Formats: sequence, C-alpha cells, structure tokens
Amino acid sequence: MNAPKTASKTAGQPGAKRAPVKSARRRSREAALQGLYQWLLTGEDIGAIIALGREQEGYAKLDLKHYEALMGGCVHEAADLDAILARHVDRKTTELSPIEHAVLMIGAYELKHCLDVPYKVAINEAVELAKSFGGTDGHKYVNGVLDRAAVDLRPLELAAKR
Repeated sequence: MNAPKTASKTAGQPGAKRAPVKSARRRSREAALQGLYQWLLTGEDIGAIIALGREQEGYAKLDLKHYEALMGGCVHEAADLDAILARHVDRKTTELSPIEHAVLMIGAYELKHCLDVPYKVAINEAVELAKSFGGTDGHKYVNGVLDRAAVDLRPLELAAKR
C-alpha cells in the first residue's frame, strides 16, 4: 500500500507535520477563487484577471483547462448561478461575503457542468476552499447551501446513491 504524497511544511525539522500535496485540480479551484474574489470586488474584466493569474507563481501547476472553465464559466453564468444559489441561501447573494459567494459559485458551477466530478467531491472541495479562505463557520454554510443545490443540479446522481 502506498502512502499519500506529502510535502514538508517545515522541511528539515524532526517530527514536523507534512501537508498533503495539492492536486492540480485543487490548485485550479484555489486560483479561480482568488480570481473570482477579485472580479466580485472590482468588476474588472475577467480576461485581465486571468492574464494576471498567468503571471502568478505556481500557475504551471494548475489544471489549466479546469481553471479557465471555472473562471470563464462562473463569470459568464454569474446570473444563472446566483439564481440557483438564491433558492438555497438565507439572503441575497450580493450580501454574502465575497469569499463565500465565490466558493458557492465554483461549487454550483461544478455541480452543474462538471459531471466528471462526483457531487460529493464538488461539495467537499468547496467546503475545503471555505475552510482555507473563508470565515470561521463559512464552510458549514457552504456545505448546507451546496447540499441543497445538489438536489436541483444532480437529481439522478443523488437518486442513484439512495
């Protein structure tokens, strides 16, 4: 049995904990979150945001196809994604924190369009983004909203799990 790949947080220190190596897909979600956050705050052109992202360290480690699909898809379908989310949030999406809003957009986009990603994985990845970048209990909110949205967006997959 192979142990998961890990990278040292504090290289060379005995007994140091090791963080799991992030997959290219996870890195692409994190980069998309940062870009969408910028877009939500500034309304800047998404092409310019993507171009700026290309200059960032670690860009080559992204799943570039997934990153660009998330960035372009979330922006171009923002109104539709917000309409989906609006059925499951307790306030207007414009009143959400920009981090939670961006995480929910990514999760909803993956649930709607990335059928190669199981719905539980899409939700879990969004929860992990919220844990890493969001507020204290934001991940719980994201989990609940996307869990309810999955009923609308992945009814066949959910029915097959039951």
